[in-house]
Amino acid sequence: MGEKSAQKRKYILEKAREVFAEKGFKNVTMKDVVEACDISRGGLYLYFSSTEEIFLAVLSEETPDEDDEAITKALNNDATAGDMLALFLKEQKKEILRKKNSLVIASYEYFAGKDLPSSENPLRKQFETGVQIVQALIENGIRAGEFICADPYGCARNLMYVVEGLKVSAKTIGVSEAAVDRELLYILEGLMPADN
Repeated sequence: MGEKSAQKRKYILEKAREVFAEKGFKNVTMKDVVEACDISRGGLYLYFSSTEEIFLAVLSEETPDEDDEAITKALNNDATAGDMLALFLKEQKKEILRKKNSLVIASYEYFAGKDLPSSENPLRKQFETGVQIVQALIENGIRAGEFICADPYGCARNLMYVVEGLKVSAKTIGVSEAAVDRELLYILEGLMPADN
């Protein structure tokens, strides 16, 4: 694919992302994408044959998680496990409260209708990665005496279920920033030794 074609494809995906963020997955048609991109139907079909193909391309174009970059930076600066967990949760909070261009609803609509093995479901992979990151941070915090926790894996899993629930709730029923802070703080307080 030449440079001009690559730029056109990127433009289509950017506009399609906006459409999916606004309408979800199920309500998007090829006509919606054509109109958002202000191109001909044939022009769109040069790059994509269906809304499903476009949506999967949009998901694959997602930028690397800022969480991973922030945690790597924190590790390089000898941050405490508590600081790194707070940084991770700050990034999650940003995604929970993201008003524009969120693909949460579209992703749940799409993957809820697919009978994929867990190993092939990107939502499951994202969830499990979050659990692994949080578990590692909790275990590091226990070793450093910052946290107390009898079951780091269970706590990490619970925290990620809360995060996922807040993401969906924020897009469906509305969740205030104070409510997000309260729920995340509740979990963090459970990790703190009694003398803190």
